[in-house]
Amino acid sequence: MVNVLDLQGKVKEKMELPKVFSTPYRSDLIRRAVIAAQANRRQKYGSDRMAGKRTSAHYHGLTHADPDQRMMGREMSRMPREHGDTARFMRGRLSPHAVGGRRAHPPKVAKKWDKKINKKEKIFAIKSAIAGTAKKELVMERSHFFEGLLPVVVEDSVQEMKKIGEVKDFLKRIGMEKEMERVGQKKARSGRGKLRRGKYKKRTGPLIVIKEDKGIVKACRNIPGLDVVEVGKIDAEKLSPGAHGIRLTIWSKSAMESLEPKKV
Repeated sequence: MVNVLDLQGKVKEKMELPKVFSTPYRSDLIRRAVIAAQANRRQKYGSDRMAGKRTSAHYHGLTHADPDQRMMGREMSRMPREHGDTARFMRGRLSPHAVGGRRAHPPKVAKKWDKKINKKEKIFAIKSAIAGTAKKELVMERSHFFEGLLPVVVEDSVQEMKKIGEVKDFLKRIGMEKEMERVGQKKARSGRGKLRRGKYKKRTGPLIVIKEDKGIVKACRNIPGLDVVEVGKIDAEKLSPGAHGIRLTIWSKSAMESLEPKKV
């Protein structure tokens, strides 16, 4: 049995947990599913095929060339060189070790970044991550601040909140005030990483799982670290970002009930 909270943070009723919460925790399958999701989002890239090749440079060691146009008898490496009556005469080009030359092994668009995972393994990883939301030791691995009972289930009226102030007050009432303070803190990247992926790191906060959006998605979009997802679109990466522990998750009552398979 699990407590169902109202918007004031008080126990409204009790309900039984779905059978999916008895799924054993498999961190290896969750990691595989998360890595596959990240790899399949990766965009293919490659350099221009003609990069470094737009030049008239060629090998000047041919015997039938004019004597003043040859490299024979000179102390210079046998590499493609420019020619003609210019200041760049006999300068090396085209080869990878020359200035302005091509790259030796450039990235190619033909490379496949995607990773495959069996359908049954993917489903089992999602079920295992869902079951992990009820285990406090897995949630604490992600340094979440929460002292209540898990899983956190609230009444369906949480889906109807339309203002950011309502959401913040609701999170405070259910004991997540310290958690939102932790998520709101900024931490600058170290070293040269500030020039590459943004100066500040974003911390991941709670996840709200709903059955139907009635305004809460728009209300939560400007709260740092807080995400909202419909139960039908949930996956292993949302429940375990980076495959490190399990994310602190808030379930709406209807979303929790939809985890139970329908009886035919």
